[in-house]
Amino acid sequence: MAIDVTVLRVFTDENGDFGNPLGVIDSAAVVPADRQHIATELGYSETIFVTLPDPGTRTAHAHIHTPTTELPFAGHPTVGASWWLKERGTPIRTLQVPAGLVQVTYTGDVTSVSARAEWAPDFSISEIATVEDLAAADPDDYGDDAAEHYLWTWLDREAGTIRSRMFAPHLGIREDEATGAGAVRITEHLSRDLTIVQGHGSIIQTVWSAEGWVQVAGRVVEDGHRHLE
Repeated sequence: MAIDVTVLRVFTDENGDFGNPLGVIDSAAVVPADRQHIATELGYSETIFVTLPDPGTRTAHAHIHTPTTELPFAGHPTVGASWWLKERGTPIRTLQVPAGLVQVTYTGDVTSVSARAEWAPDFSISEIATVEDLAAADPDDYGDDAAEHYLWTWLDREAGTIRSRMFAPHLGIREDEATGAGAVRITEHLSRDLTIVQGHGSIIQTVWSAEGWVQVAGRVVEDGHRHLE
């Protein structure tokens, strides 16, 4: 039986451009032992397997895989899956992932998730002096260890706008177009709300809470379907 994969782009700009590709699969179509193989075959930075909410409930369950491993939490898959559930007529309030219970909200065309900062990987965070230096960074210079490398610089300090890039070759992600977990960590690191421009032009909005929660928000568009035999 063919497996249907909905392909999304998460954290687009206001025009629906850019964004990080994501594969979304109904968990009922896949046995758990096959999840990693499928995520590897698809090759997206993450693929999320979603167990649909029971009738009359507003909670779904999900598992997130990179091309090489399962993650307890990631931002762009949880935002994307929450949007996907709303589009199919089953909006949720919470999404259970291995790390914990993610809070979900919908405001217009923006989908938001709230997560604990400690759920995100402990990124190696490096402030880069200029936008030009950030653009010149070579992902191949960051592939010798098992760290997620998050590089950033200010675009507008007063407005809270930064430019960022993220490299995680050990997860099968040479460079990520838009990293929700990285957005959580940099928001915690700077202890303020942020607008993050990442990759080719993806946009992530965050809200910081002194209680240890970070809200990550963005727009999502659908890019069609893939079918795996």
